[in-house]
Amino acid sequence: MTADETPYGELVARLDLPTKVRLLTGATMFTLAGEPRIGLEPMAFSDGPTGVRGLTFTGGEAVALFPNATLLASAWDEDAAQEVGGIVADEALRQHIHVVLGPTVNLHRSPLGGRLFEAYSEDPLLTGRIAAGYVRGLQARGVGACPKHLVANEAETQRHTVDDRLGERVLRELYLLPFELAHEAHPWTLMAAYNLVDGVPATEQHHVVEDVVKGEWGWDGLLMSDWFATTSTAASANGGLDLVMPGPDGPWGDALVAAVEAGEVGEEVVDEHLVRLLRLADRVGALGTPRTWPSDVEQPDSPVRREQLTRLAAAGMTVLTNDGTLPLAEGATVALVGRPALDTVTMGGGSAQVNPPYSVDIADGLSAVLGDRLTVVDGVPVRARAVPASRDVTHPGTGEPGVQVVVEDSYGRVLDDRHLPVAQLMVGFDDDYGDDVALVRFRARTSLTGDVVVGALGLGRWEVTAGGTTTTDELAALGDDPGEGVLNAPTTTTTVTLPEGGALVEAVSRPPSGSVGVSGARLLGLVLEPAPRSSDEVLAEAARAAAAADVAVVVVGLTPEQETEAMDKTTLALPGEQDAMVRAVAAAARRTVVVVNAATPVLMPWQGDVDAVLVAGLPGQEGGHAVAAVLTGAQEPTGRLVTSYPAADGASPAWSVTPVDGVLEYTEGTFVGYRGYDAGRAPAPLFWFGHGLGYATWAYGAASARREGADGGWRVSVEVTNTGGRRSREVVQAYLRPAEADQPVRLVGWTAVVLDPGASARVEVACDERLWRRWDEAAGRWARLADGGELLLARGLGDVRARIALG
Repeated sequence: MTADETPYGELVARLDLPTKVRLLTGATMFTLAGEPRIGLEPMAFSDGPTGVRGLTFTGGEAVALFPNATLLASAWDEDAAQEVGGIVADEALRQHIHVVLGPTVNLHRSPLGGRLFEAYSEDPLLTGRIAAGYVRGLQARGVGACPKHLVANEAETQRHTVDDRLGERVLRELYLLPFELAHEAHPWTLMAAYNLVDGVPATEQHHVVEDVVKGEWGWDGLLMSDWFATTSTAASANGGLDLVMPGPDGPWGDALVAAVEAGEVGEEVVDEHLVRLLRLADRVGALGTPRTWPSDVEQPDSPVRREQLTRLAAAGMTVLTNDGTLPLAEGATVALVGRPALDTVTMGGGSAQVNPPYSVDIADGLSAVLGDRLTVVDGVPVRARAVPASRDVTHPGTGEPGVQVVVEDSYGRVLDDRHLPVAQLMVGFDDDYGDDVALVRFRARTSLTGDVVVGALGLGRWEVTAGGTTTTDELAALGDDPGEGVLNAPTTTTTVTLPEGGALVEAVSRPPSGSVGVSGARLLGLVLEPAPRSSDEVLAEAARAAAAADVAVVVVGLTPEQETEAMDKTTLALPGEQDAMVRAVAAAARRTVVVVNAATPVLMPWQGDVDAVLVAGLPGQEGGHAVAAVLTGAQEPTGRLVTSYPAADGASPAWSVTPVDGVLEYTEGTFVGYRGYDAGRAPAPLFWFGHGLGYATWAYGAASARREGADGGWRVSVEVTNTGGRRSREVVQAYLRPAEADQPVRLVGWTAVVLDPGASARVEVACDERLWRRWDEAAGRWARLADGGELLLARGLGDVRARIALG
């Protein structure tokens, strides 16, 4: 009998305890060990929120960069999510990856969450259904999905130690619901979070994992830890965790063998974990006969990928306000203003970052369409911290765009000499350099002249030379979180004057004082950029350009300093003087359009001064082309908001993400986002969840609702008419407002329809019965909501079109 035909339990029985335990911890940062005796091949995992990065954090091969999660979810389109999952699978297959670590299905509890750009929405139904589509598309190609992070991981502050206190009812009704909905697509793995939930670490959550997920839901997949999240041996093994990542070191290994021998963990528990691992291996083609990897997968820069990534990004873009200025009139002259127009942020920070084959800025995308009718003007700085050089640099030897990076050991031997498109390199994390990395040297020629900012980023002792000037500095960690020290590395910069014709720039990094070789993982980089001009000069130039054009398009946004793993925001205000820039342009221009290059809510104190606002999200490698298609009307921006936009800092039902004495209380309960706004628990939002105008207007007729049999769910029916002047897509949203005062309004379903101008259609929305449940804490079971309440048909709760009383 081959491994393909042998029951998993029989394969497990062939192994001794140390071998079983060895297989339950990663072999490296992103791989698992194989075991030839049972036909088990090694498996490879990759981060995947916005692209399948591969097995290295930096310096890997070029991969497709997708629009971010909130932008994809803003299309409210499960089929599109499934298409994305299929493309992600192709990217994984091309790199021989068995499991992609995504999607992220945590909720947007507070708009301050730094990692919300990776998660879909503030609403559990929308999140779960979009996630299920993604999982189906991914696993249909034989690549495992990994919804994360189980559970209540909605912020980054003190993420390794914070105790999120929410209680069983809130856990059941809100934060577990998107995982339950994603379970319908049968994900093959899940990832446990860093945080504690009601006093118990997520990696030890026997109740959540064993009682609910594996028990009540009957889930038969594998639960892995987040990276470095596991801090115990017996408690995590007994709590339902199946796999510790990364490896080869960790809290299991010899310690778990000893715990079994001491009777603290039953060997049958270890066997159950291994059965789940073998089941995963079987599903992804790593057990028995090895899978074959396709050789005809689309490349990340192929015409097919360009079309898909442009279309998917444009579909999720959301028109918040519009007096008719959008789409831009044919033949209009346009002044494009703003740093994000020339340096468009296409992805968030942290583990979501990938190395794309290219990234189209908005200026390039719009220039390709408008030609000489476009004037481009740089804006005010938007970053407070320096970033690795990726522009105006070439390899000093070959002249190709990018930089040279040389790694040496303490004997001066060259461990690596490579060309990178971006001047950054991770050492001590997922490389083969070993522990003795004594020097990392970045070298590049630059065409920049005059005053230039040069410097370095990353822990260690630095020596930076440019234009005859050499500076030295030692950089230490910014905080206690080791992840923050890597993902948000400290920086040092100085301003130098470079001569005509450019200069050679070099930055040399050595380990921090007192360390031998690498002191933990370090993300290192060379900084190089033009010195900033005065704000008065920049604003005056922007106003002059705006006054000379028919329309001014101002691009504003956030950066990976605000939208990143390992850090939360402290404000929703745009960084720098971007608000002043919008006001200056709006005062001078005939018409003003603002494009928001951000994945999550921002404040808009200038909203009443401009003619249209478009949210473009973090649009991926085709971002510039997608924005151009939307602004010119080549594609309709069909997005609807996935998160409410507060009117001011603090004006949100849930706001603080800072623990008090290690505890973060979810005092808002289930009244998160639009649910809390509707209940009056915060001032009305600037824009409601579900809001989005598209490029047409819509009329709603009479609505009705019916039950599907005595015990069936509700279906809502309404006639809608496209009263606009172009073919358009409408998203008909159904909400339940329960009769019970302690139960918030909630989205219960939606249906999209595409109609020509003047056309009508009767649209039916099937409502999800799970939204009629409430958790009875006294009885420890689900109960049905009280009879009554009403169904609302709306374009977001700020624009309710029909109300149906439920008897």
